[in-house]
Amino acid sequence: QVQLVESGGGLVQAGGSLRLSCAASGRTFSRYAVGWFRQRPGKEREFVAAISWSGGSTYYVDSVKGRFTISRDNAKNTVYLRMNSLKLEDTAVYYCAADISRISGSANQPYDYDYWGQGTQVTVSS
Repeated sequence: QVQLVESGGGLVQAGGSLRLSCAASGRTFSRYAVGWFRQRPGKEREFVAAISWSGGSTYYVDSVKGRFTISRDNAKNTVYLRMNSLKLEDTAVYYCAADISRISGSANQPYDYDYWGQGTQVTVSS
């Protein structure tokens, strides 16, 4: 079992920054990959970024490359998503998820992930 708790969401102006955190407990944290997804109003949940067990490999959806950075601190059982240059279209509920079947972080579909947090709202205003 893995429990995930997101934090760090909030209201920010366009062009601003936020850092989301995902605190994990349960299974040994360093033995699985973690991803961030988001769900915008009326849309399907979509992949944002993922990171391998060691942090050595990271993956991003094209729309956030160069603006978002995913990282992890295995000593703190936490994954972060640093979001810079935020745009109105980044407004969504952001979820972190654990892929306990893979360590690579290469999975980008919601069905690849086994455990999910409750989500944190990010709202970008003009």
